[in-house]
Amino acid sequence: MRWRASALALLLALGPLASARAEAAPEEKADGYAEFRVGGCLLVDARRVCPGPGLKFKGEGEAVSFASIPLGYEVKAKGRRRAGGALEARDVEAKPNEDALFESEVISATNEAEEKYRRAGRFYEEGDRGRLENVGPIEEDGPRWERARDIVDSLLPPYLAPEDVRVYVIVNRDWNAFAMGNYALYVFSGLLDDMDDDEVAIVLGHELAHATHEHTRRQVKKQMWIQLVALGVLAAANSIDDDTKRAVVQLATGFTALAWGNGHGRNLEDQADRVGLRYAYEAGYDVTKGPRLWNRFARKYGEPGKVANFFFGDHSQSSARAAKLEQELAHNYPGGPKPDGVAQRQASAAARSSERRSAGGSAPAALPAGAAAVVTPRPASSSSPGGGARRGPAGEGEGAEVRPGMSADEVRSILGDPDEELVFGERTRWAYPDLTVVFEKGRVKEVKF
Repeated sequence: MRWRASALALLLALGPLASARAEAAPEEKADGYAEFRVGGCLLVDARRVCPGPGLKFKGEGEAVSFASIPLGYEVKAKGRRRAGGALEARDVEAKPNEDALFESEVISATNEAEEKYRRAGRFYEEGDRGRLENVGPIEEDGPRWERARDIVDSLLPPYLAPEDVRVYVIVNRDWNAFAMGNYALYVFSGLLDDMDDDEVAIVLGHELAHATHEHTRRQVKKQMWIQLVALGVLAAANSIDDDTKRAVVQLATGFTALAWGNGHGRNLEDQADRVGLRYAYEAGYDVTKGPRLWNRFARKYGEPGKVANFFFGDHSQSSARAAKLEQELAHNYPGGPKPDGVAQRQASAAARSSERRSAGGSAPAALPAGAAAVVTPRPASSSSPGGGARRGPAGEGEGAEVRPGMSADEVRSILGDPDEELVFGERTRWAYPDLTVVFEKGRVKEVKF
């Protein structure tokens, strides 16, 4: 009995210590916007935020309780992570997303820039000594635009409507995309041509997050005061008067024009990664491709690589970024993509395309057969088992190579049926375990290993 009493005394002594250690677990924060509802929780800054016991709530406007927070409201939450990844909130603040300092100037500047690009029919940037350098023609219709438009529409959080966002395709072989502060999204044709829908969704989700989370305005605000002080036109610590408006608009124009090439700063880029991945997941795309996608960019552009690219502008290095994406997947998407995501996307994309075609007016012309993005899994060919390059002469299986200009039948006779077929516009991609064949208008365009 004496040892039992000692053990009990030890347990009673350790109890408060164990409790103190649990209380000492690091507190985490979520700072963003209420964008989706999942059960009794909200998605804020790409994370599930759930009310914890003894929640302290402070709200403005329509937010009178946690359950009443409207989507689109600004939300700040503090708490501890549950085992399943959700943040169990101890403190929550919610308020309407109202116009902030410099927001109207950023919107005015980006609206003006967007109209200039549309009138010119191309996107351009100002080079040395004021020379305009052509980046590429702009497409506002056609198969590539239709595909990008459908993907963007599927990514939008519920508080945004498709008409709130404009989409443009820049005809340029680089892999790039960017968003301006007025919800104008631009994507390069090279990125669309070389990536499947899941990859494009991850990229465009990243860019959409820059717009929804007002990264341009935040970056402008951060830099604007420095510039205004230097110009001697600073009016007040937290406001601007009519005398400073012109200078602010001019500076905002310059800053927003730079966003497409230089990014928004490391912290904002990392937030765009998290939130963009959430947009892609909620739309049903395969977010597990995120780390591999980063590796593709790193192989193409190197590390630190080419700064004129949204992945490289003042961004985390590839190793740190890959680790963050892997951690994000482990914490918030342990089950991988949503079930049946591909089928749901195809159905919704087809419905939106049909609605736009039937609307008439400025809607783009009907797509050619096969223009909508379609992913078709293929059974492994009995004539092409296992791995390896599976190259051989047509009809014989030894020694021949797939070359540009070949027809689909010629490729099939060499490689067998593909494991997966992706159709987008005039291009088709056949995926095999060790290589990918890209067709354009029915003929081989390139082969990727």
